[in-house]
Amino acid sequence: MQARSAQERRDALVELYHEARGCERCPLHQSRTKVVFGSGNADADLMFVGEAPGYHEDRQGAPFVGQAGKVLESLLGSIGISRHDVYIANVLKCRPPGNRDPQPDEISACEGHLFAQVELIRPRVICTLGNFATKLLSGQPHGITRVHGRAQPRRIAGVDLVLYPIFHPAAALYTPAMMDTLRADFAKLPELLTGVPAAPPPPPPVAREAPAPVAEPEPEYAQLGLF
Repeated sequence: MQARSAQERRDALVELYHEARGCERCPLHQSRTKVVFGSGNADADLMFVGEAPGYHEDRQGAPFVGQAGKVLESLLGSIGISRHDVYIANVLKCRPPGNRDPQPDEISACEGHLFAQVELIRPRVICTLGNFATKLLSGQPHGITRVHGRAQPRRIAGVDLVLYPIFHPAAALYTPAMMDTLRADFAKLPELLTGVPAAPPPPPPVAREAPAPVAEPEPEYAQLGLF
């Protein structure tokens, strides 16, 4: 079978998008505001796959536009990559009520859209964010705590690639210490994409001594959505 041109793949993605917009394969179509198909560079070497749309994504029709999206963009910036350089999608294209976990029948009904996206985009690396994306695309039951930061060669939707599981960026909103783990895992991505180890970051500037700050109450990260 002859490989599709870049334009043919883009056209097929548009067709797939319109198909997803009219999808009624599971009951989630009854409560959605918008289908959250995916967004980004159709020729991306790096693809991110999350769990499901949240409140803001459901309203705007785009993935990772809330607080977790800001964390993701910050992490990408730390390795010199822009959001415009990657493609971002979710396992589910519709928001589960109350942001509950995806159900097995919902994943089964929706996974065809995701596999078709992988086939058309043909990334070198898929970075799965959290348990649901990792278990679906790896085909293994292992949770994210066990496998995060470990590259796995895989063939998905006919594409030979590297599957790279990491924690979902939202984890840093509720557990600030998780940001260090996310940064460490993200730091490995440039080498996975190019085969060349990333240059170490420059040392931080020497700080001048300053008066000890007045102690303030620790912010409630989980309630404020800060990290």
